[in-house]
Amino acid sequence: MHYHNFGRTGRPVSNIGFGAWQIGGSWGSVTEEDGRAALNAALDAGINFIDTADVYGDGRSEKIIADVLASRGGQRPFVATKAGRRLNPHTAEGYNRENLEGFIDRSLKNLKMERLDLVQLHCPPTEAFYRPDVFEALDAIKAKGKIANYGVSVEKVEEALKAIEFPGVASVQIIYNIFRQRPASLFLPEAKKKNVAVIVRVPLASGLLSGKITRNTAFAKDDHRNFNRNGDAFDVGETFAGVPFEIALDAVEEVRKHVPGGESMAAFALRWILMNEAVTVAIPGARNAEQAKGNAAASDLPVIGADVMAAMEELYRSRIAPHVHQRW
Repeated sequence: MHYHNFGRTGRPVSNIGFGAWQIGGSWGSVTEEDGRAALNAALDAGINFIDTADVYGDGRSEKIIADVLASRGGQRPFVATKAGRRLNPHTAEGYNRENLEGFIDRSLKNLKMERLDLVQLHCPPTEAFYRPDVFEALDAIKAKGKIANYGVSVEKVEEALKAIEFPGVASVQIIYNIFRQRPASLFLPEAKKKNVAVIVRVPLASGLLSGKITRNTAFAKDDHRNFNRNGDAFDVGETFAGVPFEIALDAVEEVRKHVPGGESMAAFALRWILMNEAVTVAIPGARNAEQAKGNAAASDLPVIGADVMAAMEELYRSRIAPHVHQRW
């Protein structure tokens, strides 16, 4: 396992983290037992960065994390959570100090922590990134000692670039994978220049880049890959990276041709992300211990050759970019 400093915080984190959305909900049935096993396997493999949110299973994910960490003891991993999606209606005005502090207090209780390592605004409306009072509220909460650092989780490159204009933003979480390459052209170099940590979510395009999904794959009723394909519940870019399903499946077969023998496609796709030195940590999810171990293995894979990197760029340009590039 390889480690990088988490931006300006200076805290070393593994370049493969554990995304805890799946152990919370919206991915079909994942039992609490399987969720605990997946997290334990990730930690056993050297992963020390966990990403969750207060809305994942209405706090279920945070509580599982707290229980697993309490049972293990020892040095606690870096735990990042998110706040804001509990707002109803979900408006920029709702991202005020009173609401944010209330959400943070709830996460502190769920995670059984006295201070959160990192709280991230959870994909707020674009307008929120143009409101200095939102970030002033986070500065005030940080000054009270409830959070050590704060960052943002974004949908759009525009939002990411705006967010890092605020000096208190320690990290940006963004979608970046073989099917969503736009962040590499401007945002990632700017983040590196400002020493802002970059957390990459949806690294496997909701499982498409595992190479295991087919046209006949059936998704459970409560799996977002079933109910959010058209963005009915939240931003469609969170599901299959926003790529139309049939087009994505054809592109997956092109990716498969370049996966080295003995490697899984998932590990290859994660290694592709880590080729960009601006990336601090990628956070694939896992439904069970086997998936968690497979994800962790990507950290130690050899570098991907220039010819394969060029092939992935051309695949994106010709097959995928027309559907996603200008949207996010």
